[in-house]
Parts: sequence; C-alpha cells; structure tokens
Amino acid sequence: MIWQCGSREIDLSREGGIMGILNVTPDSFSDGGEFNRVDSAVAHGLSMLDDGALIIDVGGESTRPGAADVPSDLETSRVLPVIEGIAAAKPDALISIDTSKSTVARKAIRAGAAIVNDVTGLRGDLDMAETVAEFGVGVVIMHMQGRPRTMQRAPEYRDVVAEVREFFEMQFSRAIAAGIPRTAIVFDPGIGFGKTLEHNLELLRNLESLTVQGRPLLLGVSRKSFIGKLIQSDEVEDRNWPTVALTAFGRENGVFLHRVHEVRSNLDALRMCEAILNAKGPDSK
Repeated sequence: MIWQCGSREIDLSREGGIMGILNVTPDSFSDGGEFNRVDSAVAHGLSMLDDGALIIDVGGESTRPGAADVPSDLETSRVLPVIEGIAAAKPDALISIDTSKSTVARKAIRAGAAIVNDVTGLRGDLDMAETVAEFGVGVVIMHMQGRPRTMQRAPEYRDVVAEVREFFEMQFSRAIAAGIPRTAIVFDPGIGFGKTLEHNLELLRNLESLTVQGRPLLLGVSRKSFIGKLIQSDEVEDRNWPTVALTAFGRENGVFLHRVHEVRSNLDALRMCEAILNAKGPDSK
C-alpha cells in the first residue's frame, strides 16, 4: 500500500488521505469561477493543506457532463501559476495536476506537481503514460465511458463492476509496459463519469472487488449530482454531508484516498472510521 509520487512515498497501510479539489476553471459544476484568480486559488490550496489535506489536486479544465474541451495553452496558463504559488509557499506540499494532456502534465510536473490525475485513464493522450514514466510521478488512472461532453447521454454496461475492473487490469498492463512502476499507480472508478445513478450505486456497493493488483483506490464523489438525486435536492451545498458519509463508507470498504471539496469534515470522518477499524480491543486509546 505504498504510493510512490516522485520522491515522496505515501504509506497507506493503515491511514488514508484526503485529496483537496482546487478547480481553477470558470465552469466546474460545484465551484466554477470561485478560484479564478491566482491569489485566491493559492490561498485556498494552502488553506486545504492547513486543514489536513494530503494532496492538492489542481485542475484547469472542467470535466463536468457536457463540458467543452479547453486548449492546452489555456489550461496551462490557468494551472501553472497556482502550482508554482503553492509550491513556493509550501515546498513540501504534495500537488497533483488534474489533466488528460501530456503537454500540460509535463509543465505542471516541472512546476512542482508530483501526481498526474488523468480522467481518461491514460487513453486521452497517447504520450501520457510515457510522460508519467519519464518523470517518475504518481498517477491516478480513472475509468470513464466516453468523453465529458457526451458521457452522460446514454451510458450502458453489461456489468459495470466487471467492466471497470477489466479496464483497470488492461490499463495496469499498459502502464507497466510504458515503464510506470506498479507502486506509482492508483485507480479511480470514476463515479459519475459515464454512469447512471444505478451504475454509481453498484460500484459503491462493490468497492472492495475493484481493487486490482493490490493498488489503492481513490474515490471521487464530492458534491456529485447523483447525491442530489438521492437526497432530492438541487442545492450543491446540501451534498456536503452526504459526501462525508460516503467518505466513511468508502474507508470502511477499503478506499484509502478521497477526493473532496470540503477537507476538514471529510478528514474527521476518515480518521474516526480508521480509529474504529484499527482498534485492537477495549483498551485501545
């Protein structure tokens, strides 16, 4: 359960971590436009680190359903100053770049990122696997059916759990063949990415069976629309506490990494769950 991210080793054998979401986009579904300015984005990233985030995930292109593609130069101009600002203020900060473009990933890594979070699972850019291998950074391989612009039109699976697992096995082999060490790989089932409500619930019911090659899972459910459907609310803010519940549920079912907007409440849930799971008996503190 070691995750190798450049020069950093993250030990997930007993304690999980929170990946704080930092969208520097005008159109993300939850916080689009909130952190458009470099100073406010850097400040929010540092605040999430102070709240206990293990990783700050910086993204310059919205991947909400229906989102249009963003040119690489525009995406780069959004993320680089933010990554540089966080790295300058906290040189030991663990930063992830949320991108599917190898050109953006390369510049972000040089600016201080140690993880590539690729929603296309190394399929969107044929040079991405080689880029990750070349720089020796960590990588999140996510499953998505289709592309953000079209992924929610009519997603279909014969068996969503089996197909996501098969995808992980296939992309694991591809990553290894490209020279990425197995310890650098983390998988994300892509909740809400080309999945219906029932697909999402089926994946959540079967999290433990999605573990492939002993590699950790990352769960990204924060404020997503399927939560709104279940609680019958259109207000994004109403999805925060259900997200906390899913963080605890995920940790109980073997998920050690959780990508969220609200760091402190989810970290508290994670640590509370771990205190119970790791307790050795009635005398445990």
